[in-house]
Amino acid sequence: MCLIANFDIVTGKAITPTVGPTRDEKDFVAHITRAIDTDPAATWVFVMDQLNTHKSESLVRLVTKRCVINDDPGVKDKEGILKSMATRKAFLEDPTHRIRMVYTPRHASWLNQVEIWFSILARRALKRASFTSLDDLRERLLKFIEYFNAVLAKPFRWTYAGKPLRA
Repeated sequence: MCLIANFDIVTGKAITPTVGPTRDEKDFVAHITRAIDTDPAATWVFVMDQLNTHKSESLVRLVTKRCVINDDPGVKDKEGILKSMATRKAFLEDPTHRIRMVYTPRHASWLNQVEIWFSILARRALKRASFTSLDDLRERLLKFIEYFNAVLAKPFRWTYAGKPLRA
């Protein structure tokens, strides 16, 4: 079972969760599409790690379509924006796009606030839990998200002062 979630840093709520058996390119793009559809004209900035599905051909095509970018994205692994993972990443990070991605550095997932939220979910809803089925697990996840958003949600207050650690 895979949970894909967005964390609204302004409200502290988990939004448009996707719970399903896989987390492939198709699942991820469907998830991002659902998030964008909640406010289709808004500016969206998604912060995420550098998983391959987060820099996919389908995601480039979604951003191209939703931002009404008429340039041909090219052919995957051959030319244009779709030529390589690096060219897709550069396109998706473009700050002039209304929908864009910001990628955390490798091995720095702690910079992404949804990871903090996943930790809360794991401690409060999954630790020492048992489930009778995948449907039971899915239901528990969705009920916790609903509860969290109604009762516990608030913006995270970062307290790290930027001081280097001493050896």
